[in-house]
Amino acid sequence: MNNGSMTKAELVEEVSRVSDLTKKHSEVIVDTVFKSIIDALHRGEKIELRGFGSFRLRRREPRKGRNPKTGDKVDVPPKKVPYFKPGKELKELINKEPEPAPVVPPPPAVAGSDLAGV
Repeated sequence: MNNGSMTKAELVEEVSRVSDLTKKHSEVIVDTVFKSIIDALHRGEKIELRGFGSFRLRRREPRKGRNPKTGDKVDVPPKKVPYFKPGKELKELINKEPEPAPVVPPPPAVAGSDLAGV
């Protein structure tokens, strides 16, 4: 990952690595998942992924805005915005302390393996 964020290409690569699929097959899977979520939201459906979270639409009411360049007041129309609510398991996993790496003892010294004369 770069700068604390994962790109779509890196996600495809991770799916490929974990599943032993080609990158092309992994890209089709990732694209299909994203497209399915977008299509369901477009139809007004809620997507629930147990243990991960849910996607839904929220409606923003119309409001008065301001053009930052001119300062003029403008009408901002109502719109729908996607919203993700993380699930309980995801929150717990994110906030869980990482397990310490197991301590591997050094190999025992073998008699006559003194490298002082090298």
